[in-house]
Amino acid sequence: MNHKDLITELSKYIDNKLATDLVYEFLEIRKEIKAGILGRSSCGKFIETVVQVLQYLNNSHYDENPNVDFYLKNLESQNTAINDDFKICCSRIARSCYTLRNKRNIAHKGSVDPNIYDLRYIYTSAQWILSEIVRQVITSSMTLAGRMIEFIQIPVSTVVEDFGDRRLVYGNLSIEQELLVLLHSYYPENVSRQTLTKSLDRRSTSAISNSLNTLWNKKLVHEDKSDYKLTQEGFKESQKILQTFN
Repeated sequence: MNHKDLITELSKYIDNKLATDLVYEFLEIRKEIKAGILGRSSCGKFIETVVQVLQYLNNSHYDENPNVDFYLKNLESQNTAINDDFKICCSRIARSCYTLRNKRNIAHKGSVDPNIYDLRYIYTSAQWILSEIVRQVITSSMTLAGRMIEFIQIPVSTVVEDFGDRRLVYGNLSIEQELLVLLHSYYPENVSRQTLTKSLDRRSTSAISNSLNTLWNKKLVHEDKSDYKLTQEGFKESQKILQTFN
């Protein structure tokens, strides 16, 4: 499962441009929380696209430049085809994010910068909104929808940097720990041995193989035709490692 799969499936139920914008704007917020930088534009664009998605779900068309605050403020009282999960819950959460983005006073008193917890709230809210859209629109397969929601809900880690064809794990970790953190970044998907070896190219191939065998013997990973995935215990162990960086 990756963001392209998410776009492909959403495009079966909503406009392709909306599906693409929604996912990429969500990923932009995800990048910002990794960097610890609050970007006003990405949050605004995401919420605007959410409004367009709600419009599309209601009557199969949407405004190119919607009045976001007006729409979200009044949606709850309107007679629409969309259900209360969208009309009440989604609209209120989206409007709260939009309010933080537009109305938050940047002249803060005190030494604590609120931007980081603003960003965490916005990201968690974006996860909820996108997950709810997936749950509501992808009705052909609840298993598929569940996998997509798991992908959306993957915790963000500043320990792993994604370079597209490989991922780099930071920190002074053993090979076993590095593998657990790397597999955590892909969870709940299986990862091929080739992908793991490519990402851990600073380690020897034999050391990686030995470490994977050790993790398998400890029941921290499951192997299926040279593909690996964290077990429940492996996921717990990887979270313990990640918590040491916080």
